[in-house]
Amino acid sequence: MVGIRDITLPGGGSVPALGQGTWHMGESRAAAQGEIRALQAGIDLGMTLIDTAEMYADGGAEEVVGRAVEGRRDSVFIVSKVLPSNASRKGTVAACEASLNRLGTDRIDLYLLHWRGRHPLSETVAAFEALRAAGKIGAWGVSNFDVDDMEELLSVAGGDHVAANQVLYNPARRGIEFDLLPWSDARGLATMAYSPLDEGRLVRHPALARIAASHGASAPQVALAFLLSRRHVIVIPKSGSPERVAENRKAADLILTSDDMAALDAAFPPPRRKQPLEMI
Repeated sequence: MVGIRDITLPGGGSVPALGQGTWHMGESRAAAQGEIRALQAGIDLGMTLIDTAEMYADGGAEEVVGRAVEGRRDSVFIVSKVLPSNASRKGTVAACEASLNRLGTDRIDLYLLHWRGRHPLSETVAAFEALRAAGKIGAWGVSNFDVDDMEELLSVAGGDHVAANQVLYNPARRGIEFDLLPWSDARGLATMAYSPLDEGRLVRHPALARIAASHGASAPQVALAFLLSRRHVIVIPKSGSPERVAENRKAADLILTSDDMAALDAAFPPPRRKQPLEMI
């Protein structure tokens, strides 16, 4: 097993290209202990970036993350998000404090605006910058922003400090490859790929299965390896099973050939024109 490749963030610091998601975690007390074990298994395997949000289970996912990282906080990179309805100047600070409390930590390593809402970007960025100066967050970014949104963000005071953009990206949803991904790559911004298995729809996809068979791998591993082959992409699959987490980890060791990539292009054609940014 080789090490997971690192992604360098703007402003310094690096994170593993393969992390863990928590969407739908924290929704059931009965499942919480298993979710904690799965996250801890991923940390043990080097998947030390954990993505969560105040929206997920109304903060329940953050509580699960907090319990999973207890006693090992310094070895984990935590990403969380503020809801757009809370993203005013004061609201962002209050939301961050609430997330910190649920996470049981004094800092969030990367804090994202979950998607655009009614509050001006200037207010949200001002709050992010204040939180960063206070040491409450290490860096900040956005989620579900298209190129025009990113360009507007850069026009705001302090907007050029953005570190990452988290968007829907997987082999079946490649729209960002036409413009957003090249735009971000050219500026050294990290792209975080959420729903990398397309909400489970790619788990048994025949095209992925054919490629997987030639490597002694699984279809999910091929889907993750496809994303991991991108230079500035961070992939955050979610799993509540330590066994599935271990399977996801092996995707970082899978090197796809040029024939594999051609087969993926045939099964999931890359975009030839601008497409609306997809969201789930």
